[in-house]
Amino acid sequence: MPPKPKITKEMIVHAAFEIAKAEGFEHINARAIAQKLSCSTQPVLYYFSKIEEIKKAAYEESDAYHSWYLTHDIEKCDHPLLEIGLRYIRFAQEQQQLFRFLFQSGKFAGKSLSDLISSKELKPILAMIQQTAQSNREQAKTIFLSLFLFLHGYASMLANNAMEYDETTILSCLKQTYLGTVSASAKNGN
Repeated sequence: MPPKPKITKEMIVHAAFEIAKAEGFEHINARAIAQKLSCSTQPVLYYFSKIEEIKKAAYEESDAYHSWYLTHDIEKCDHPLLEIGLRYIRFAQEQQQLFRFLFQSGKFAGKSLSDLISSKELKPILAMIQQTAQSNREQAKTIFLSLFLFLHGYASMLANNAMEYDETTILSCLKQTYLGTVSASAKNGN
């Protein structure tokens, strides 16, 4: 008889990610993970002393998946910045549970928009804005903030209200927001 497959820490984290993706992060627990892996809760509790540790690791896997979703093959797009924005909204529509986990589960509690704009993960996006909008760093931050607030609002409405996804309207609004913000930023010099 072949030996039973060994449960690894990575398998546990991925199972938690899959639970968050399908059912929501609030359903991540040792029993659900064990059921997903067809094992007892013992391996889960062996690697993680607290369920919060598993949720944190699942959050990191979700964040990495979200980053990949937004940026894979982006260099092949005619307008990468608009494509990233469209993908952000599409992600909220297609992956509602993960969107809620990433952006509506309290992970940003105590942080400001300034913290968000200053994060190292945002540097490539700001550089892209500087290049496409022919702006300086401060203007790029202003443009990003306006775009992000529009995108996040739209995405939240899709993720939480089962609103109809209309890519033509979304893209039109996104272009207007982008062009308006770039124009206003250039006129104001910020």
